[in-house]
Amino acid sequence: MTRFCGRITALSGGLYTVDTEDGSISCRAKGGFRHEGEKPLVGDKVTLRGDSGEYAIDSIEERKNAFIRPPIANLDRLFAVAAAVSPDPVLLTLDKLISIAEHASVEPVLVVTKNDLDADAAERLADIYRTGGFDVFVCPDGGGTDLLKEYISEKCRGETVAFAGNSGVGKSTLLNSLFPSLALETGTVSKINRGRHTTRHVELYPLSRLTGDGSAEGYVADTPGFSMLDFVRFDFYKKEDLPYAFREFVPYLGKCRYTKCTHTVEEGCAVLSAVADGKIAPSRHESFRSVYADLKDKKDWDNK
Repeated sequence: MTRFCGRITALSGGLYTVDTEDGSISCRAKGGFRHEGEKPLVGDKVTLRGDSGEYAIDSIEERKNAFIRPPIANLDRLFAVAAAVSPDPVLLTLDKLISIAEHASVEPVLVVTKNDLDADAAERLADIYRTGGFDVFVCPDGGGTDLLKEYISEKCRGETVAFAGNSGVGKSTLLNSLFPSLALETGTVSKINRGRHTTRHVELYPLSRLTGDGSAEGYVADTPGFSMLDFVRFDFYKKEDLPYAFREFVPYLGKCRYTKCTHTVEEGCAVLSAVADGKIAPSRHESFRSVYADLKDKKDWDNK
C-alpha cells in the first residue's frame, strides 16, 4: 500500500487532481466521505492511499477555512479587484466580500484598476481602505502591475491566493498582466477570459509555473463565484462577529459607553466617534450598518 501527501488542485467530474512531490495524481475520494457528510475541496491538504497506480483520497488535514461558493479550502489571501470607474465601485458589495474574508482568516488586499480613466476616483477609493489598514494597489487598465508583482513574490510565497472582482472591473486584464503564461496554461482561450459565470470549477495553478520562478511556492486560484456571493442566503457569521470583521473597528471595541453597543447609532459609541474623527471611513461604517440590519433579525433556522 503506497501513501502520498499532497494538495488538491482541481476537481472535475468527480475526479480530483492532487499535486504531490512526485507529480500530479488523478484520483477519486474514498466512499466513506459521503457517510461522514464530508467532501474534499480544492485547496485541501490530503493523504492518498493505493497501489498499482490506483489511488484514492483517504484523509483530509484540518482546514484553515472553507467556502461554500466557490468551493475552496485553505485560502490565505484574497485580492479584491475594484474599478475606479466604468463600472463605478459598489462599496457595500466590496465591503461584504472583505468582511467575509476577514472572518475566515483570509488577508484581503485591495486592487484598484482603471486609474488611467479617473485618477482622482481611484485615489478616493484607495484612501478608504488605506485608512482601514489594508494593503492597496492602484493600477491603470492593462499595466502598472510591477509593485503588485513584487508584493506577490515577497508576501505570497507558500500561500494560496485568489482574485475576486465583478464583471467589467478588469480582473482578467490584471491577471494576464501579472501572469502572462496563464492563458497558455489553460488553453487557447483561458477559462478566466471566457466571460461572466462560465468557469464552472475551481482550479489552483502553481505560482512557480505562472511566474517562471521555480522557487516560488504557492498557488493562484481561478475561483468562479467570489463575485457572486449571496450574502443573505449563506450564513458566514452572526451579528456578534460582525464588528471583528471590520478591522478598523477593533481598536475601539469595548470602549463604548454601553456594554451592548451595536455601533450603529448609540451615543457614546467609540466607533462612531472614530468615524467622526476621520479614523474610520464613513462608507465603511455605512456598509457595517447595512450588513448589521441584514443580520440583526436573522434566526439560526433561516439558513437551514
